[in-house]
Amino acid sequence: MTIIRTSTDREAEGLVAELYRDDLQSLGHVASHTRVMAVNPEAVVAFEGLVRAVVAELGLRRYELVTLAAAKGTGSAHCRLAHGSRMLSLGLATEAELEIVARDHREAGRAGILSPAEVAMMTFAERVSADAAAMSEEDSTLLREHGFSDREIVDITLAAAVRNYYSTALQALAVDIDVPEQLSPDLRAALVQGL
Repeated sequence: MTIIRTSTDREAEGLVAELYRDDLQSLGHVASHTRVMAVNPEAVVAFEGLVRAVVAELGLRRYELVTLAAAKGTGSAHCRLAHGSRMLSLGLATEAELEIVARDHREAGRAGILSPAEVAMMTFAERVSADAAAMSEEDSTLLREHGFSDREIVDITLAAAVRNYYSTALQALAVDIDVPEQLSPDLRAALVQGL
């Protein structure tokens, strides 16, 4: 549990109140991560702007898949659960498909749930999160061989790095993990296995 003092719903004002309202509208409650990160609401807005800039070119499905892979690389149950839930709510995958993707994206590729390009993208994103210092030109070349443009390679990298920033902050501040109730126990387990 975080030691950071956060605003209650009644105390929230200005930009903090707006962030809380956004969560209430989209989630039905204010997420633990929103409460903590809203201590610096301008940073939240800047983060969201960067995400929008990346998603604009990369697309929502690719962004969410990169996010799942990057969050696995950082060991972030926060982000795996939140973005798994988001993929379902946006209709980007069925629960059965997402469970396979969450357990092993390579297996999801073999099962035809992910394209070879999506598997390569997720492998790259997980590596960005787990060991970016060991990456080389070969990692980016593999993405190019799967048809990704320079812009897409940069955006995949930015999406993974953005997830690293957010996941690291949540973990460092010991933010409570919100477990989406709509996820089945099997999907929840798949999203957090091996973290």
